Parts: sequence; structure tokens; C-alpha cells
Amino acid sequence: MSRKTITAVGEEILQGKPFASREEELLVSLMRSSDLLQARFERVMRPFNISLTQYNVLRILRGAEPAGRTCGEIGERMIAREPDVTRLLERMERAGLIRRTRDSEDRRVVVTRITPAGLKLLDEIEPGLSEINGLLRPIGERKIAQMLSLLDEVRASLREE
Repeated sequence: MSRKTITAVGEEILQGKPFASREEELLVSLMRSSDLLQARFERVMRPFNISLTQYNVLRILRGAEPAGRTCGEIGERMIAREPDVTRLLERMERAGLIRRTRDSEDRRVVVTRITPAGLKLLDEIEPGLSEINGLLRPIGERKIAQMLSLLDEVRASLREE
């Protein structure tokens, strides 16, 4: 069923025609919202000279202390897929944010751990993230819980395909 009016997201992207369906509108709205949130996140990260992907790795490794994680385990836990986790880790190691060591029992396995410098960087970033963490608070706890549940359903549906 085609839509008759231009909606808020349509106006934001200067769309001249209504969306063909509510599903199309929702998809565009999700992508637009994600882009705006990512831009805010990048603005917070910029002074620390770190990417969203690198921040994600540091959070994963902080949560994995003291055991650390393998490259494959890090890749599985990433919020957004990263095609070359190994190179990402190499750059982060050169920056002193992580360290990689061979497993003592299986030399083929490389375990990655966060360094004190990586932990310090996360501590420095945290205050700036409070702004981002509060962006959705005005919509209320009930709606946040509802959105989380709906997004869980979307991801589950996409994984089944």
C-alpha cells in the first residue's frame, strides 16, 4: 500500500515522494537514526584519535580480562562486522592499546589483551559517552524496552535467512 504523505524521516532526507510502504519507511528511519547516532559517537571519539571499531575492541578486551580473547572471538563479538580483524589488531598493538601473545599450550593461538594504556584510554573516553548514553532517555524506559525487544526480533529474523 503506498503512502500518501511525506513523513518526518522523508522530510529529513528531502524526499520528494512518500515511501512506498511502512516497511521501507522503517528501514530508512533505522538507517538514518543509526547514522546520526554514529556521527555523535565519532564526534566523542575524535579527540582520542580512535575509531568506533577500535573502541569496540577495547571494550571487548576490557570485559575479557584477564584471560583475553583470540582474533576469532573478537570478530564474533564486534557490533559491526570488520573484514580484517587481524590488521585492526596490528594497528592497535602498534599504538600500545593491546598486546598479543602466543598461547603457551597451543602456539598457533594468539591471545589479545588490553594494555594499561588501553584501559586508561577507555577511562578517558567514558565521560564523553555519558552524553550519548543519555540521548534515548527522553523516550522513557518502557519505550526503550519495547524498542530493544523489536530490534531483537529484527536481528533474529535476519539471522534466520
